[in-house]
Amino acid sequence: MPTPMTPEAIRRAPKVLLHDHLDGGLRPQTVIELADTIGYTDLPTTEPEALGSWFRDAADSGSLVRYLETFAHTCGVMQSEQALVRVAAEAAEDLAADGVVYAEVRYAPELFLPSGLSLEQIVEAVQEGFRQGERTTGNKIRIGTLLCAMRQNEGWQRIAELAVRYRDAAVVGFDIAGPEAGFPPTRGLDAFEYLRQQNAHFTIHAGEAFGLPSIWEAIQHCGTDRLGHGVRIVDDITQDADGSVHIGRLAGFVRDKRIPLEMCPSSNVQTGAAKSIAEHPIGLLTELRFRVTVNTDNRLMSGCTMTSEFAALHEAFGYGWSDMQWFTVNAMKSAFIGFDERLALINEVIKPGYADLMA
Repeated sequence: MPTPMTPEAIRRAPKVLLHDHLDGGLRPQTVIELADTIGYTDLPTTEPEALGSWFRDAADSGSLVRYLETFAHTCGVMQSEQALVRVAAEAAEDLAADGVVYAEVRYAPELFLPSGLSLEQIVEAVQEGFRQGERTTGNKIRIGTLLCAMRQNEGWQRIAELAVRYRDAAVVGFDIAGPEAGFPPTRGLDAFEYLRQQNAHFTIHAGEAFGLPSIWEAIQHCGTDRLGHGVRIVDDITQDADGSVHIGRLAGFVRDKRIPLEMCPSSNVQTGAAKSIAEHPIGLLTELRFRVTVNTDNRLMSGCTMTSEFAALHEAFGYGWSDMQWFTVNAMKSAFIGFDERLALINEVIKPGYADLMA
């Protein structure tokens, strides 16, 4: 008989995470201790459980802009090399404890410049932290890094060049993050052209707080490899009263080209991109066999893990082990590491792990 899909069993299952923000996944206790070390006094509380609740409540506003404001505190305490190493190491440890075998964790280096660090010091500190965390877990997890440019700021090109410079040190790609409305991805066409010329990978936050035009620009103008969230692609899909489905040209292109969707259910509910988990477009997009992946986005702000995301989807849609394996293989196929490495994880780790659970 298959293993029942309890949270404990889901935690044991091998999982792959493509969309997770470093500054959105701190332990509340770490935020408090780092704040105390540097004399940061703006935290709303210094009690760990209460602080975790505050982050979740503040993020649960239905507004992406308000959601992003919570990062002032996490970024505020991550302004030294020591803090960056610690946060990255703990991220690797926490993800490994949740059964994640491969993760791509992203952050914007420019957010950690105010204290005087250079971009290179920031990247090297984070990479050192990830390597420490991997070793602490007995190499049960592998972490790749995505460097983000903040879409409301200038300087996308320098972050793109930084990602290329460190790609042999496990920086696997580039992204743009921040408020989507008013800051279209075409603002940085030169950066994306540079990345393509350098045979570098990139994903773009698109279709979360803004609709189909953002997705269209990210794909057709910028040439993105993946869509960060991509929830609003559902706006190009209609259903008749009899249940028949009509897929528009953009949605059809995304599905036909197998462009991965980095879906983050709990986060999307918090920011208003979906009304509830049960009403999340992931249900329809999975049914239509888009290249759907499941992700956490910001574990602190959403109070979630990969385990809790899959448990919520199991409850809402009845997904079982075969569905969970499908999401996981989708994610591994879509990762920004080499083909041989992806294939090895699928065949030697992921499929055997699910075979045991389904036996």
